[in-house]
Amino acid sequence: MDSPTPASGNAEFPARRRTGGRSARVRAQVLEAVGALLVQGGYDGLTVDAVAERAGVHRTTVYRRWRDVGGLLADVLDAAADDDTWSPPDTGSLEEDLAAMNQEVYDALAADATLTTALIAASFRSPEAAAALGRFWADRYERCAAVVDRAVARGDLAAGTDARAVVVTATAPVYHELLLLRAAPDPA
Repeated sequence: MDSPTPASGNAEFPARRRTGGRSARVRAQVLEAVGALLVQGGYDGLTVDAVAERAGVHRTTVYRRWRDVGGLLADVLDAAADDDTWSPPDTGSLEEDLAAMNQEVYDALAADATLTTALIAASFRSPEAAAALGRFWADRYERCAAVVDRAVARGDLAAGTDARAVVVTATAPVYHELLLLRAAPDPA
């Protein structure tokens, strides 16, 4: 009987994913192409063939790793979350922390043709993108809990305050105005 080798992928020697080299370069090229094409033409302008062409890779490379547009969108969102070091502002005041968060949301949504708005729109058309966006939001709400925790510690809010409800209530008007109503950006 042959002894297991590291390449066998069994429990003793789990398969390893290479994180650098050609594979990482191809992934970066493809994800950059997805973002550019999504901003440029929206979900309908995003095809595996267009991504492959823009990224300078063969279409079978894209199909093999991502299968379809939904897989591409999910990986863009997951990659953004993986590289995200964002933390909520700490101004020393709940009101100022929430205002600073709203300013960040405003800045991300008010710019012309942003990847943020394109990804949110695409998530309504792709179950994979919707799931990835859900993971992104869950992580964001978890990070934003620090704003409420600090306010509770200062005595600004009662213990047990629902952090997610506070963050949603504070940021929803900005999302509503800019994404749903497509109102002209107004920082006030």
